[in-house]
Amino acid sequence: MLTAKQNFIETVEGGHPDRIVNQYEAISLLFHPFLFASPLLQKGTSEPVANAWGVYNAFPDNVPGAFPVQDDAHLLVKDIEHWQDYVKVPSLDFTDEEWGKCEDLYAQVDGNKALKATFEAPGIFEQCHHMCKIENVLMAMYESPDELEDMIKMLTEFELKMAEGICEHLHPDAIFHHDDWGSQKSTFMSPAMFEEFFVEPYKQIYGYYHDHGVKYIIHHSDSYAATLVPDMIEMGINVWQGCFSTNNLPELIKKYGDKISFMGGIENCLVDFNGWTEENNKEVIYKTIKECGNMHFIPCIAQGGPGSVFPGVYQSMSDIIDNYNTEKYGFTKEELEAQRMPITIMF
Repeated sequence: MLTAKQNFIETVEGGHPDRIVNQYEAISLLFHPFLFASPLLQKGTSEPVANAWGVYNAFPDNVPGAFPVQDDAHLLVKDIEHWQDYVKVPSLDFTDEEWGKCEDLYAQVDGNKALKATFEAPGIFEQCHHMCKIENVLMAMYESPDELEDMIKMLTEFELKMAEGICEHLHPDAIFHHDDWGSQKSTFMSPAMFEEFFVEPYKQIYGYYHDHGVKYIIHHSDSYAATLVPDMIEMGINVWQGCFSTNNLPELIKKYGDKISFMGGIENCLVDFNGWTEENNKEVIYKTIKECGNMHFIPCIAQGGPGSVFPGVYQSMSDIIDNYNTEKYGFTKEELEAQRMPITIMF
């Protein structure tokens, strides 16, 4: 019987998986020092709090997560053509003690059972619109392309320096990188515009990781982005996590499965809602597995980490996928659990 990590590798490499990969069971999401440079907001934080970039965020009780506050009083970049006047790039110079705390966390992961995956968020597009507002960034692609390209170059250099420290100190198996590129039904920009601004920067960043020992780039974008899959492949992405069912995943798997794998298919609105039920979760999960199979596909809640908005949903989904593997492949629940790290629910 394969470990969870081995089964993940067989699935994404097109080998011989012996069961369905169960959501994030093969991925241990781990941190790097810069993630501790900003306050971690708890639900109920209604007053805006500035992060290391100077972006103000809040996490009121009535929303599913922390998001930037972008009224006139709190928006960081008020004029994108003069963004340098507003943005101060945070330091990435950390002490050996700060790196050591993270190294200790990586050492606690059983590398036979799980990929040690460095968590990075937000990505380049998200960081741009956190600082500037999403509508301002999209308009800048037409009205101020040179200034936007300069901002993206600055963020790319920042990520490359961060990558240098991560590879030197932490030696992860994978990078789990956030950057949402679309809504449920469409991308935020045309493929041509996406290629003009974002493909080359990500080729540099993801290329650096691959060249320095990182085997897998897992990119999170819980969205529609089927039209960007060729660009994802060019960037060096190995697994697109967060792919919505609206992408026609069976078609994408058939067309691109030998070049990229897909992790998701179950957007939160299908399972993660007030009044959710085990019966509905099972129906959605079994339907998704039937349509997509177990090669180059991992059924998973679309959000970017193990968890859910409504308590109990993620564990329910994991239990249902375990039950499927028991029914289909004959493994016991005890055997499945013995081949993975304990399931961690982060959100």
